[in-house]
Amino acid sequence: MQSSAISSTDVTAAYTETETHSHHGHPDYRMFGMVMFLLAESAIFLGLFTAYLIYRSMSPVWPPEGTPERELLLPGINSVILIASSFVMHKGQTAIKKNDEAGLKLWLGITAVMGAGFLAGQLYEYFHLEMGLTTNLFASCFYVLTGFHGLHVTFGLMLILAVLWRSRTAGHYSSSSHFGVEAAELYWHFVDVVWIILFILVYLL
Repeated sequence: MQSSAISSTDVTAAYTETETHSHHGHPDYRMFGMVMFLLAESAIFLGLFTAYLIYRSMSPVWPPEGTPERELLLPGINSVILIASSFVMHKGQTAIKKNDEAGLKLWLGITAVMGAGFLAGQLYEYFHLEMGLTTNLFASCFYVLTGFHGLHVTFGLMLILAVLWRSRTAGHYSSSSHFGVEAAELYWHFVDVVWIILFILVYLL
């Protein structure tokens, strides 16, 4: 008599297949949510940049008299580091799309070092500036804009480190499953674009 019993292995396999189909049968809104989050963050920066431009347009002299001359060398180097780090970060995503986990760790590790270097340069600039938060309106705007951006760079660095930490597990990221890498890269590109705008407005104009 043929047994009608179903082995536990068959049940597990059927359950896994059902779960997989169920997962892929529904839209993945994670990236949509990430984009909406970045749009909200963009609105905040847009408000800050708009306020800065309004203050500038209302002031007869900008920066106000008594403001120390802006140093461009260190911020310029910082800009090169941050912009270059976006290209390095992208190489990490390119690597994982080829299932190159070692490449992912290498490029994300370099990106993290570059991000930390940017923050270190910003702190060095703060410690050596001859103006404080309440020196004048320009100084207040300067610290708010660069400090708020620095906070976002710090958060982006934490995202990259989190991805690196999770990549310790073999197979955690692969060519078919790498949302964490994509989200961290998208956020990093966002802070890069914001910095370019900020650098032009605050340091060059």
